[in-house]
Amino acid sequence: MRLALALYKYFPFGGVQRDCLRIAEVLEEKGHQVELLCIKWQGDKPANIAVREFKVRGISNHRRYRNFSKKVAAYRHEHQVDGVVGFNKFSGLDVYFAADGCYQLKSAGKSALYRLTPRYKYFVADEQAVFADHATTHILALGKREMLHYQQTYGTPDTRFTLLPPGISEDRRAGTNSRQLRTECRAELGIGAEQKLLLMVGSGFKTKGLDRALYALKSLPDDQRQRVHFVVIGKDNFEPFRVLAGRLGLTDQLTFFPGRTDIPRFLQAADLLIHPAYYENSGMILLEALVAGLPVLTTAACGYAHYVEEVDAGEVLPDPFDQERMNQVLSAMLTGENQQRWRENGIRFGESADLFSLHKIAAEQIEKVVAEKLSVASRPVLVSDP
Repeated sequence: MRLALALYKYFPFGGVQRDCLRIAEVLEEKGHQVELLCIKWQGDKPANIAVREFKVRGISNHRRYRNFSKKVAAYRHEHQVDGVVGFNKFSGLDVYFAADGCYQLKSAGKSALYRLTPRYKYFVADEQAVFADHATTHILALGKREMLHYQQTYGTPDTRFTLLPPGISEDRRAGTNSRQLRTECRAELGIGAEQKLLLMVGSGFKTKGLDRALYALKSLPDDQRQRVHFVVIGKDNFEPFRVLAGRLGLTDQLTFFPGRTDIPRFLQAADLLIHPAYYENSGMILLEALVAGLPVLTTAACGYAHYVEEVDAGEVLPDPFDQERMNQVLSAMLTGENQQRWRENGIRFGESADLFSLHKIAAEQIEKVVAEKLSVASRPVLVSDP
């Protein structure tokens, strides 16, 4: 089959971007002709998969996105593409990889004026094109919670969803070289054995709750705070958070990296993953930390937060979020009293749970959906006698 995987923008350290590329690679390995369609591609391009960047015009993002979807539709027709898989929502998709939350539901609390804007109307229209009960797009869902949100909003039938397992990389597991990785990485960072290393990983610092983390760090008792260093890794604008850290007197305790390919080293070097997100559809980094043996402090707003509670590998802050509660929990977690239990529970969980097959299952489902549509399209139309 000839398959096109479409997303607005690709950059190397985005979660949905990595999922898109890995699924494309699995499909290519299975013998399909795969193309990646986008507006902009940053970073290295895959060796065996064609990347096509479409030039689109528009004075706003939503206008450019609309023009992109039109170009994808035209490309499909002109090049006889059998199936289109979207990693952003727009019309004409055979399969949608549901990495984003329900836009209409998240916008419900906004003003009536906002819901009159062209931006709102565009995103809701494209969401309806995918999820409306009469639509035909098959949806690959990352979590039961968000699946239910879409169904409550649009009435999408169960039969149009496939609930995927997580899909983290095997190299996140704690290995026999864990102690060596920890020692070497901390030495490179200048982190002493008596210091505590906090880690945050993920693009989109505002959504991930970096401000909450900085306020919690500032709240620690002086003797505890002085022994903490905070490393933040991700693709975003650091500057507003550098300013906030400076205002809070935390500049010397904070290190930013714009993206790293050696995340397993940091998962072993750290003492705590901090991820107090405002909203997170899934939160793959939570599972990566668990299987690495790194305790997690997160919020119930993350789709995968329930794993942290079920496994007993850290703490989950309930909704509604309370900053004072987070401050207290962070201080308690840094004492290290439960560190070993949390580490062992996470590692044990990674040895028994299916946390690695998302891309394989997604590729299989894409094959199935597109094959069924091709089969229906090829059936002869029977015309009854008048």
